[in-house]
Amino acid sequence: MALTKEDIINAVADMSVMEVAELIEAMEEKFGVSAAAAVVAGPGGGEAAAEEEQTEFDLVLTGAGDKKVNVIKAVREITGLGLKEAKGAVDGAPATIKEAMSKDDAEAAKKKLEEAGASVELK
Repeated sequence: MALTKEDIINAVADMSVMEVAELIEAMEEKFGVSAAAAVVAGPGGGEAAAEEEQTEFDLVLTGAGDKKVNVIKAVREITGLGLKEAKGAVDGAPATIKEAMSKDDAEAAKKKLEEAGASVELK
Protein backbone atom coordinates (compact mmCIF):
# COMPACT_ATOMS: atom_id res chain seq x y z
CA MET A 1 0.00 0.00 0.00
CA ALA A 2 1.48 3.38 -1.09
CA LEU A 3 1.30 6.43 1.12
CA THR A 4 -0.42 9.52 -0.26
CA LYS A 5 0.84 13.06 0.26
CA GLU A 6 -2.02 13.57 2.69
CA ASP A 7 -0.93 10.53 4.73
CA ILE A 8 2.61 11.91 4.96
CA ILE A 9 1.42 15.41 5.91
CA ASN A 10 -0.83 13.97 8.62
CA ALA A 11 2.05 11.87 9.96
CA VAL A 12 4.34 14.94 10.08
CA ALA A 13 1.61 16.98 11.79
CA ASP A 14 1.54 14.43 14.62
CA MET A 15 5.34 14.65 15.19
CA SER A 16 7.14 16.74 17.78
CA VAL A 17 9.40 19.58 16.64
CA MET A 18 12.47 17.44 17.36
CA GLU A 19 11.08 14.58 15.29
CA VAL A 20 10.39 16.94 12.36
CA ALA A 21 13.93 18.33 12.59
CA GLU A 22 15.34 14.79 12.55
CA LEU A 23 13.11 13.91 9.58
CA ILE A 24 14.33 16.94 7.62
CA GLU A 25 17.94 16.06 8.40
CA ALA A 26 17.39 12.47 7.26
CA MET A 27 15.75 13.67 4.01
CA GLU A 28 18.64 16.07 3.35
CA GLU A 29 21.12 13.22 3.72
CA LYS A 30 19.04 10.75 1.70
CA PHE A 31 18.45 13.08 -1.26
CA GLY A 32 21.60 15.20 -1.05
CA VAL A 33 19.71 18.49 -0.73
CA SER A 34 19.40 21.27 1.81
CA ALA A 35 16.02 22.47 3.04
CA ALA A 36 17.55 25.83 3.96
CA ALA A 37 18.68 26.43 0.36
CA ALA A 38 15.17 25.70 -0.89
CA VAL A 39 13.70 28.27 1.47
CA VAL A 40 16.26 30.96 0.54
CA ALA A 41 15.84 30.39 -3.18
CA GLY A 42 12.08 30.11 -2.88
CA PRO A 43 9.58 31.88 -5.09
CA GLY A 44 10.14 35.53 -5.89
CA GLY A 45 13.90 35.53 -5.20
CA GLY A 46 14.98 36.98 -1.89
CA GLU A 47 17.24 39.73 -3.30
CA ALA A 48 14.61 41.34 -5.52
CA ALA A 49 12.17 41.56 -2.62
CA ALA A 50 14.83 43.07 -0.35
CA GLU A 51 15.64 45.78 -2.89
CA GLU A 52 11.98 46.73 -3.27
CA GLU A 53 11.62 47.12 0.49
CA GLN A 54 14.62 49.43 0.96
CA THR A 55 13.44 52.55 2.76
CA GLU A 56 16.72 54.22 3.75
CA PHE A 57 19.46 55.28 1.38
CA ASP A 58 23.02 56.51 1.78
CA LEU A 59 24.13 59.37 -0.47
CA VAL A 60 27.65 58.65 -1.75
CA LEU A 61 29.70 61.25 -3.62
CA THR A 62 31.84 59.31 -6.11
CA GLY A 63 33.46 62.28 -7.83
CA ALA A 64 33.50 66.08 -7.60
CA GLY A 65 33.67 66.79 -11.33
CA ASP A 66 34.96 70.06 -12.81
CA LYS A 67 32.82 72.45 -10.74
CA LYS A 68 34.16 71.60 -7.31
CA VAL A 69 33.02 74.90 -5.72
CA ASN A 70 29.42 74.25 -6.79
CA VAL A 71 29.61 70.70 -5.42
CA ILE A 72 30.93 71.97 -2.08
CA LYS A 73 28.02 74.44 -1.91
CA ALA A 74 25.54 71.66 -2.65
CA VAL A 75 27.10 69.40 0.01
CA ARG A 76 26.85 72.22 2.57
CA GLU A 77 23.20 72.80 1.67
CA ILE A 78 22.32 69.08 1.92
CA THR A 79 24.23 68.31 5.09
CA GLY A 80 24.47 71.59 6.98
CA LEU A 81 28.25 71.11 7.26
CA GLY A 82 30.63 74.02 7.53
CA LEU A 83 32.81 75.03 4.60
CA LYS A 84 35.88 73.17 5.83
CA GLU A 85 33.98 69.92 6.51
CA ALA A 86 32.12 70.06 3.19
CA LYS A 87 35.37 70.72 1.30
CA GLY A 88 36.96 67.77 3.11
CA ALA A 89 34.09 65.49 2.12
CA VAL A 90 34.30 66.58 -1.53
CA ASP A 91 38.10 66.24 -1.58
CA GLY A 92 37.80 62.79 0.00
CA ALA A 93 35.48 61.40 -2.69
CA PRO A 94 34.32 58.69 -2.80
CA ALA A 95 32.67 59.61 0.47
CA THR A 96 29.31 59.04 2.11
CA ILE A 97 27.71 62.46 2.34
CA LYS A 98 24.57 61.55 4.27
CA GLU A 99 23.17 58.28 5.63
CA ALA A 100 19.69 56.85 6.22
CA MET A 101 17.83 59.26 3.96
CA SER A 102 14.31 58.67 2.72
CA LYS A 103 14.03 57.77 -0.95
CA ASP A 104 12.58 61.17 -1.91
CA ASP A 105 15.20 63.13 0.03
CA ALA A 106 18.03 60.99 -1.35
CA GLU A 107 16.86 61.41 -4.95
CA ALA A 108 16.46 65.18 -4.50
CA ALA A 109 19.95 65.45 -3.00
CA LYS A 110 21.39 63.28 -5.76
CA LYS A 111 19.79 65.51 -8.40
CA LYS A 112 21.14 68.65 -6.69
CA LEU A 113 24.68 67.24 -6.58
CA GLU A 114 24.52 66.04 -10.20
CA GLU A 115 23.33 69.46 -11.31
CA ALA A 116 26.36 70.92 -9.51
CA GLY A 117 28.61 68.60 -11.57
CA ALA A 118 29.23 65.73 -9.13
CA SER A 119 29.00 61.99 -9.63
CA VAL A 120 26.68 60.42 -7.05
CA GLU A 121 25.35 56.98 -6.07
CA LEU A 122 22.53 55.93 -3.79
CA LYS A 123 23.15 52.82 -1.74
